[in-house]
Amino acid sequence: MTPATLLAAGTGLAAEQKSAEVTDWAARVGWVVGLVLFVALVYWLMREGWKWRGTLQGDLPELPSAPDVPGPARLSMSGRYHGSTTAGQWLDRIVAHGLGTRSRVELTLTDAGLDVVRPGATDFFVPTTQLREARLDKGIAGKVLTEGGLLVVTWAHGERLIDSGFRSDHAAEHNEWVDVINSMININSTEGAER
Repeated sequence: MTPATLLAAGTGLAAEQKSAEVTDWAARVGWVVGLVLFVALVYWLMREGWKWRGTLQGDLPELPSAPDVPGPARLSMSGRYHGSTTAGQWLDRIVAHGLGTRSRVELTLTDAGLDVVRPGATDFFVPTTQLREARLDKGIAGKVLTEGGLLVVTWAHGERLIDSGFRSDHAAEHNEWVDVINSMININSTEGAER
């Protein structure tokens, strides 16, 4: 090949090649900023909804605190608190007074009642006279587990019946909790009927 043919072939190749597209940074930045603003708006709306729900539940009285001398522990367990709902309505979460805050939990059952200690969240106490039922269930607002994976305690507070969901670190403990709480409720109801 002569230098002229090589030059012509090289020019043809150069004409066929195109340069890469130039990135439109303004459009990319605009999309990223728009996405961040959209996510921030959704988060803000969720937060406002949570606060509004707390306002609607403002008629709920303050949570009772544990007595100074609750008595010896009948049962105790470590695990997770998954929230509280209106009894029988597993999706109607109660957020007033911190009852909607998930947390670690230390439960202690005494003759005086159920002591719920939650690090980083509001502790509360359910007197034995306010306990209504304990059962195993599979879900409570925002948490669904296998059948019987959740200990649900129903209790009265003010004019409401509340379901509170707990999951022990050792799920085999749940059955014993259900039996003991229900037997305490039955004993209290028969004592009340005799009076």
